Amino acid sequence: DHGKTTLLDKIRDTAVVDKEAGGITQAVGATQIPIDVIKKTCGSLLEQMKINITIPGLLIIDTPGHEAFCSLRQRGGSCADIAILVVDINEGFKPQTLESIGFLKQFKTPFVVAATKVDRVEGWIVNKDSCFYDSFAKQPEWIKARFEEKLYKLVGQLSEQGFDSERYDRVEDFRKKIAIVPCSGITGEGIPELLMLITGLAQQFLGKELE
Repeated sequence: DHGKTTLLDKIRDTAVVDKEAGGITQAVGATQIPIDVIKKTCGSLLEQMKINITIPGLLIIDTPGHEAFCSLRQRGGSCADIAILVVDINEGFKPQTLESIGFLKQFKTPFVVAATKVDRVEGWIVNKDSCFYDSFAKQPEWIKARFEEKLYKLVGQLSEQGFDSERYDRVEDFRKKIAIVPCSGITGEGIPELLMLITGLAQQFLGKELE
């Protein structure tokens, strides 16, 4: 329940999570995101980052988070070219997070971390559908400090698993560091950066496979 399906729902503007028992996905679902949707969501970010999109879109596989669905997560991890590891920034790692990281190591799958539910950080001032960077800049200093504390707890937990990580805008080499993208499936904050990053990494590191 770290917000995987809610995040995807926000991108595709549906409400699958409301139909699931207890809000937990009980199947492996696949969503195709056309390039036009990515361009619209990312907006001026693509120009700022000088990314020229050459892929036709993304196919996202949504795997269940509940502990009972281990085999489905393993299946999703085995066929993914790039994975999005979804972690509630307020709760940090759960047993399923560690299990999923084990699958990513097993299949040597490159991944980014979506640090969800930033809107639930105490005191957070919501800036609906905005880039995380812009929203973060508008927060009072005490909220920024609280956020950074939670973020670096995640960095520490990833370090314990053997991964060097940092907030996406502080990463200089995506081959050496795992990018963490703070976001919210409820408010839409950070989703432009998440889509932009996945698109950019797909083009940069999966060029031959895509061809």
